[in-house]
Amino acid sequence: MKKEQEQEQDHDQNKKIQDRNQKKVKWKRMLLLSLGLLVFGTGIFSYNIYRTVANSVQTMYKPLEGDLSKLASVQLLEPVSILLMGVDERPGDEGRSDTMVVLTVNPKTEKTTMVSIPRDTKAYIPMKERYNKINAAYAYGGVEGAVETVEKFLDIPIHYYVKMNMEGFRDIVDAVGGIDIDNPFAFTLEDVYIPEGKQHVDGKTALQYARMRKEDPRGDFGRQQRQREVIEQVIKEGASLRSLGNTTAILNALEKNIETNLTLDQIITMQRSYSKASNQIEQIEIKGEGGMFGGDIWYYVVDEQTKKELSKALQKELELESVSSRKL
Repeated sequence: MKKEQEQEQDHDQNKKIQDRNQKKVKWKRMLLLSLGLLVFGTGIFSYNIYRTVANSVQTMYKPLEGDLSKLASVQLLEPVSILLMGVDERPGDEGRSDTMVVLTVNPKTEKTTMVSIPRDTKAYIPMKERYNKINAAYAYGGVEGAVETVEKFLDIPIHYYVKMNMEGFRDIVDAVGGIDIDNPFAFTLEDVYIPEGKQHVDGKTALQYARMRKEDPRGDFGRQQRQREVIEQVIKEGASLRSLGNTTAILNALEKNIETNLTLDQIITMQRSYSKASNQIEQIEIKGEGGMFGGDIWYYVVDEQTKKELSKALQKELELESVSSRKL
């Protein structure tokens, strides 16, 4: 009798252990299933984001003539140059490039140079075969004309361009949640008052901050400094985690206001392989002299020696001799 009771107790104990083991197995299976769904769901989410970004980039993509042969020579991890243009395009006006900034990015040295070209700079306009203000190149020949003129002026190849509509710039700043600026002095432009000091501003304020020059004691140089600051801050905010939840708004703003010859694959490659170069940015101002030259038009004139020194510095960053010696 005692032996039968012991056997029954052992059976009950084994059953309890078996039940616990089965519950553990079920729990593990549920956990694995949940993790699987999470990973699968993340995959779908990532794919949807990728597809949305791909569609947006396709909308913004505008290749230049000769892009295929030119870009074919730019290999992975080679230094590249990018022309950033802020263009004022209003109804009834062909537009002018209000802002021209040339970036050279060297992933090997992990360094970026940023050169602002004053919009009144006297430059040779190839499509017109005469000299004029460099910002007129866009009015004469569009993006192609601007790129060709900058290549001629700096004696370097321009691999990529990004054209931004300045009127739509405020939408881009708002989409990334605003930007931080450090205003050196208070001023008012078109009824927008910007106090002195560090502050977080919206798109409307950022646009005026980047545009003002008449009240700046440094004139166009002061404006160029503020434009470079704004560009850096937009990139910083756009890459931050807090902007990820606003992907749709950012892409909508970019689609409406940006044109570029960068493909999605090139953008991904640059983000992966060139991003460290943004940690070391050298800002270069082009030295020149302003005045009336060749009539009653005010120009900003850069002498030949200064241009040669600037070209040599940029060619060094791009690891080449000159645009004329580079086989495209």
